Amino acid sequence: MKKAILSVSNKAGIVDFARALTELDYELYSTGGTMRAIEEAGVPVQSISKLTQFDEIMDGRVKTLHPAVHGGILADRDKPEHLEQLKAQDIDLIDMVVVNLYPFQETVTNPDVTEMDAIENIDIGGPTMLRAAAKNFKHVTTIVHPEDYAEVIQRLRNDELDEAYRKSLMIKVFEHTNAYDHAIVNFFKDSKESLRYGENPQQSAYFVRESEAPNTIAGAKQLHGKQLSFNNIKDADSALTLAKSFEQPAAVAVKHMNPCGVGVGDTIEEAYNRAYEADSQSIFGGIVALNRPVGKELAEQLHSIFLEVVIAPEFSQDALDVLQQKKNIRLLEIDMSVNDDEEEFVSVSGGYLVQEKDHSTITREDMKVVTDAEPTEAQWDAMLLGWKVVAAVKSNAVILSNPQQTVGIGAGQMNRVGSAEIAIERAIGIDDNVAMISDGFFPMDDTVELAAKHGIKAIIQPGGSIKDQDSIDMANKHGIAMVTTGERHFKH
Repeated sequence: MKKAILSVSNKAGIVDFARALTELDYELYSTGGTMRAIEEAGVPVQSISKLTQFDEIMDGRVKTLHPAVHGGILADRDKPEHLEQLKAQDIDLIDMVVVNLYPFQETVTNPDVTEMDAIENIDIGGPTMLRAAAKNFKHVTTIVHPEDYAEVIQRLRNDELDEAYRKSLMIKVFEHTNAYDHAIVNFFKDSKESLRYGENPQQSAYFVRESEAPNTIAGAKQLHGKQLSFNNIKDADSALTLAKSFEQPAAVAVKHMNPCGVGVGDTIEEAYNRAYEADSQSIFGGIVALNRPVGKELAEQLHSIFLEVVIAPEFSQDALDVLQQKKNIRLLEIDMSVNDDEEEFVSVSGGYLVQEKDHSTITREDMKVVTDAEPTEAQWDAMLLGWKVVAAVKSNAVILSNPQQTVGIGAGQMNRVGSAEIAIERAIGIDDNVAMISDGFFPMDDTVELAAKHGIKAIIQPGGSIKDQDSIDMANKHGIAMVTTGERHFKH
């Protein structure tokens, strides 16, 4: 008879699977709770100790680590000498290994978990059997996910459990053990950092570092200041992402997850001055990210106002001497290289959403002028700068920009006109070089009409509304140049 070892933490479907295997003439061996569940269902099963002729010891820590198990799993059946060695040792072949591991990840997500709890949930025998069986996939079937049970049984019944399918199961095994080991490493590297509180004092919080890449917030080198707060970390990540998107010297100020001022220039000092001037009120108590090293001159400017966090690829010693005069300011040194394959995760009740980050690759050549009026070169520069910035502003987002800096930002309104009104009201100045930038299309022509009323001469927006022509007509009526991008930048 063929033999299968079943030892699972997640017991969903295991009894029905075990019953189906016995109907297909498999002899079952199992351990602990898995064996009890199968026995109680009236399905024939034997203890692993029957195979090993060795009782479990050390509270079950040692039960499957035995040549009778691993010899039977690892034997290469194409090599006669392997089979002869098994026969000499009175070891039977193992044809199937069904294992999923102790719930380490689930255990360590408990805020009250102790180190001993974590240690006791590090599976040793399970990964060893899985890796052994996966290595020998040419001869052994390895199952790690309960959702694969039904297909395995169907393939067995149809004599279709071939090597190609066993190889696909092998890949799942190593994905599973890799994720398991990664979770262990993260936990014991102190990757889980308790924070004072979350968004508000009544909310507990902690920071889990899944990567320490030097171009991430998790991998930042903190040179000075008190511990980052929950809100600091989120704001800093937003500022960092936007600062990275610029090739020329750029400064980004963020407040409550929205840019409040963005500036570019020939030098980082010039860029910062423009970001500061864009909204000298809101930058107070904010986060500033700079994509060039900070020297003494810029440090003195940063030191002159209250900032929570300053991010840069490098701080000179003279800059540190200035900035460290303030005890609490956080100084983060971070590599400004872009990681294009980053994903972002958003938790929801009962799960989470995963998506690629919004790394726009659209260029001026990809955009389309849809009005009679053509943008000037200065207006093009304003639109291209603004198109980067609007991706970091909460939707609905409408901003105003000139070629060097944002001049007004309207964020997070329930309608687009409302965002435009805020951007115009907050604008530090509007002239012929200022463009209006919208993260989504205009559903009506009222935002264009509002822009015209305040002397705005250029607009960039995604396009795609069934009423696009109304907005185009309104722009033509007032001599406004309008560009459509064909992509949007919603940010919820």
